[in-house]
Amino acid sequence: MSGSLWAGAAVAAVTAGYALFSRRLATTVVSAPMVFTGCGIAIGPIGLGLLDLKHDAGPVLTLVEAALTLVLFTDAMSVRRRDLRLGGFLPGRLLGIGLPLTIGAGWLLAWPLLPGLTLWELALLGAVLAPTDAALGKTAVSDRRVPPLVRGGLNVESGLNDGMALPFFVLFLAALPGTMASEEGAAGVFWRALVLSTAWGLVAGGLGGWLLRWSRARGWISGDWRQAFVLAVAAGAYAVAVAFDGSGFIAAWVAGFAFGVSLRRSGPAEAPAEASAVAPAEAPTAAPAEASDKAPAEAPAAVDDSAGLTAHLADLLASLSFLVFGAVLLGPTLDDLDWRIVVYAVLSLTVVRMLPVALSLAGTGLALPTVAYIGWFGPRGLASVVFGLLLVEEHVPGLQLLGRVIAVTVALSILLHGMSAVVLAKRYGAWYRKAADRRPLREDLPGDAEAGHSPTAR
Repeated sequence: MSGSLWAGAAVAAVTAGYALFSRRLATTVVSAPMVFTGCGIAIGPIGLGLLDLKHDAGPVLTLVEAALTLVLFTDAMSVRRRDLRLGGFLPGRLLGIGLPLTIGAGWLLAWPLLPGLTLWELALLGAVLAPTDAALGKTAVSDRRVPPLVRGGLNVESGLNDGMALPFFVLFLAALPGTMASEEGAAGVFWRALVLSTAWGLVAGGLGGWLLRWSRARGWISGDWRQAFVLAVAAGAYAVAVAFDGSGFIAAWVAGFAFGVSLRRSGPAEAPAEASAVAPAEAPTAAPAEASDKAPAEAPAAVDDSAGLTAHLADLLASLSFLVFGAVLLGPTLDDLDWRIVVYAVLSLTVVRMLPVALSLAGTGLALPTVAYIGWFGPRGLASVVFGLLLVEEHVPGLQLLGRVIAVTVALSILLHGMSAVVLAKRYGAWYRKAADRRPLREDLPGDAEAGHSPTAR
């Protein structure tokens, strides 16, 4: 039996094992990323040696790229304009002010701590470690004791900042001599990766949403194929952009947002046409209480039902990506740790995240415990892992050091954010309940981003 077959068998065994205990583990501090990362270390080069980036680079990169593509598409698809309007100052400030400041802070802090890296390599590190992944501390953004404004704001931030960090990543990569992206130059990358990819994403997503709405209104598409159609749109948006030397990730992210907007334009008149063509088993199963929180004009349930297959596949591939991360990035890094790397990782999860959040929320009237809570829960996860593995494909000169910093930062985030989510959500929720009983709070504003599909499902 070849090594790749043994690796496949090991991955299948880990996935099946976690599935058997998934519901039980969901009530503990042990998260899926923890389990898959730990098992990845066990089957990687420092363990059983079944998975190695040197021999399995092609399949590994394909897996993680597919995971990020589907996550970008489904996360952007789930964000509604209503989410940005109700208490929209929170995600707006976190994304418009906090994200650029986080990239800049990560860039500047790396300069004294990581000698040997060039200016653009330091900038690239700041962009790679800026996106957050709510799935790593999902209790923090799903616990009903936490005010809806905070839950909704963190969900929207996590759903959108992966895509918003992509332009920085692409441009910094193009500015770095010695990479494949630099051969085309910053102007060429800007034109193809940002302008053309964005335009194509808008066309693919908007047209795809309109076609699905048109077919549903006539009762021509079944529930199963409706979900397959969404998967096809996501894959097509990515593939065409890459075929024209653009950014498949940017195209998929923009396509997801355009698809959701286009599909939600369906009015109540569509429901009878679809209901007559769909079998009872395919009917939406949302509870009445959940449905009452959603605006009928935006029809979010239709989006969630259509994205079911794509979202579940994204969740599975994301979990497998953490297994790959443990095997090919974190495992080898544990053999060669340096104090500077550990210090930078700790500061990246604290100062680099919390200070920009505090600055971006200045003047909003949010209480200090809320600002601290939002600042702490900025886990680094899937996007950082995928960006880190893409550096391998781009032959970045400082790859060895960059890879180790990314691996340690994400590993600490998986552990610290995963273990603290339950405890801090409980304590913050208790503070909010007592404070709200005494006086009106800015946190009392509505926020319902969590009403639909959210990144925390991973």
